[in-house]
Amino acid sequence: MARRRRRDDEFDDNVIDISRVSKVTKGGRNLRFRVIVVAGNYEGVVGVGSGSTGEIPRAINQAVRDAKKHLVKVPIVNGTIPHEVIGRFKAGKVILKPAYRGTGVIAGDVVGTICRLAGVKNILTKSLGTNNPITLSKAVLAGFSDLTTPEETARRRGVDVEELEEAVQE
Repeated sequence: MARRRRRDDEFDDNVIDISRVSKVTKGGRNLRFRVIVVAGNYEGVVGVGSGSTGEIPRAINQAVRDAKKHLVKVPIVNGTIPHEVIGRFKAGKVILKPAYRGTGVIAGDVVGTICRLAGVKNILTKSLGTNNPITLSKAVLAGFSDLTTPEETARRRGVDVEELEEAVQE
């Protein structure tokens, strides 16, 4: 897949889900479309947003604006995440595990799209609990926001990265 050169503030977006929502009132049914969109720059920044209007293109534009307001920074080390993490949101639970080079993105539609737009090239995931796209996407973002790089962990503990790696291997 050939990518064009992007500016720093430019994001690609991808529609995860489109659903028709109807509200029954005294005057009849009100139909709207709810759209969930992922926006990412393939370099560790990703966000998920939703939009709901009577027309699908306007709902997509609304969802893209919402996704750009809710961005999360994902630490990426050698094309994967630095450590295993479990993302939880309501009934959704997603296990995110780092993978060796060449593994690829082993994930379902929702989680895989978010990981690809974040720039993660190798990851193993498992979705537990719900399969609702909104809940799953928020659980993935919660997991991504819990990730820390080895440098951040060493700095927070007041040790060198080498000392931290020695402690992990013991």
